[in-house]
Amino acid sequence: MAVVAIEIGMLGNTEARSAKDTKPAHGGTILFVPQDDRPTSYEQSAAAAQKLGYTVLMPPKTMLGGLEAGEPDALWEWAEARAGEADAAVVSTDSLIYGGLVASRKHELSEEELAERVDRIARLKQLNPKMKVYAFGSLMRTPASGPASGGEEPDYYMTYGAQIFRRSGLLDKKDASGLSYGEQQELVSLTDAVPSEVWNDWMGRREKNFVANEQLIDFARKGTLDVFVLGKDDNAPLSATHMESRKLAEAAADVRPAHFQMLAGIDEFSMLLLARAVNDLSHTVPFVNVQYNWGVGGAMVPDYSDETIADSIKSDLLIAGAVAVPDAAKADLVLLVNTPPDGHMGCGNWADNDGTDRYDAASFAQFAQGFVDAGHRVAIADITRTNGADNALMNALRDRALLFRLYGYAGWNTATNSVGFALGQGMLNVRLPDADVDRLLLDRYLDDWGYQSNVRTQVTEQLSWLQDTNVYLNLGRYEAATQLRVTRLLRQFAAQNLPPMPGVDHLDFYFPWHRMFIGGIVVPEK
Repeated sequence: MAVVAIEIGMLGNTEARSAKDTKPAHGGTILFVPQDDRPTSYEQSAAAAQKLGYTVLMPPKTMLGGLEAGEPDALWEWAEARAGEADAAVVSTDSLIYGGLVASRKHELSEEELAERVDRIARLKQLNPKMKVYAFGSLMRTPASGPASGGEEPDYYMTYGAQIFRRSGLLDKKDASGLSYGEQQELVSLTDAVPSEVWNDWMGRREKNFVANEQLIDFARKGTLDVFVLGKDDNAPLSATHMESRKLAEAAADVRPAHFQMLAGIDEFSMLLLARAVNDLSHTVPFVNVQYNWGVGGAMVPDYSDETIADSIKSDLLIAGAVAVPDAAKADLVLLVNTPPDGHMGCGNWADNDGTDRYDAASFAQFAQGFVDAGHRVAIADITRTNGADNALMNALRDRALLFRLYGYAGWNTATNSVGFALGQGMLNVRLPDADVDRLLLDRYLDDWGYQSNVRTQVTEQLSWLQDTNVYLNLGRYEAATQLRVTRLLRQFAAQNLPPMPGVDHLDFYFPWHRMFIGGIVVPEK
């Protein structure tokens, strides 16, 4: 994505941040292998480190996976050739082993092929013993149904997904605490409902991936990997993913938490580990103060997670090399987490996200303003809704002229994705000049607020008139026209809600995976 310079003076005095000392750019080179080719995984994760003066070596996007598998052998050859230049490496094991995050759920690799690819990850340290290696991967997720899978599972999941999810949940409960008589009968019924070849394929792949993750945890135990983070992607308290995480936690009980973490999420890990690499290379330990909205707060268990958001944040801080402090006055960053007071999340593209204040956004915005006005450097994780910003909160931040007085914001995808991204980028942003911070915030406001919670909803409704049930997941012949429509509406949204910024009125939008759920936004330099 082209860089656009945003002058703070253009935002007006009410938008200017308090004066601060920014640290000078550091030398250093980070080798970065993302989990796939989405903008959030690739250029957006690397942007803050690059603006701080670090060289981030990234493979060509053509090698990375998307909905289809990337090129793990080519990625390995690229990493092998560049490792000698790097001071640190942040690598997706899903990319290097399977060809990407989605490919890890659909591959047909043999046990022998997997073992060979896992072993070569251990060779990264041999290529450059001085290079710290921060790796991240995923447990196979367990979507609640076929539609919930977004077409990113084997084809049979669209038919049998709900039964597979429930069956795996009952097996998880059976293993952990036992089943009631009624649940035993339900399990028998579900066993009959899912064809054996479907179940065996799904479970066979899970077992292979489980063994690969056991080996990667052992690398962390031995120091072959300096850090390994394993994500429970799209998880639930009763599921195959949850059961596997329990067993892996037992196997990793002797591995120090500084070297191995397993937590809900996945898409935020590259941002957190890039922040960790920068922190380690610059010998910096950020102090972070975490505050929640009133109500359930940190005790909330978000959608797509099996742990409280406070536990996820505790792990995020450890992954990023930061320390939690109870006093905001002593913090480098104050992370404000916009949790729903009752703990029940909505969705960014639901009809009720119409700007009506359903989660007491007014109080939270006032809460945020108090910290900002007191001179604290604030980032906001907006997690009252999945897959998009809360319009009521964003309107309140806009009306209070707070949008570009923040140091970080995220409201995309799952709650854990948003929290991790806001935290990782926020702790780097506090070291950047204001113009660079504004540029990084612009990406999030255009995507999480403008596209995900507004334009996507409007255009999706218009596409429903076509009466084509597949168009949301595969735009096909409608993609070019939809792209033009989204681009026009997003420019209008920016003009109505954001201060004038160079290039925004000529932004372009594209669909990286040719589906409505994921967008890419390019703001030209002029």
